[in-house]
Amino acid sequence: MKVIDSPCVRNCCLDQNDTCLGCFRTLKEITQWSQVDNNGKEKILGLARMRRERAMANYPPGLKNF
Repeated sequence: MKVIDSPCVRNCCLDQNDTCLGCFRTLKEITQWSQVDNNGKEKILGLARMRRERAMANYPPGLKNF
């Protein structure tokens, strides 16, 4: 079985919605990561990707390189 690594970038800072500004997972998703199967991890990664894209849309073009 393929192991899906945690998307943690060791830059944890939660916003007002308890979403990490480093990996864009929610606090609940972070704490559940080690307990969910690969399907659950793929779902979390997809949601985090959408949150990141939504957040990036609010930044000027020169600041979107993170």
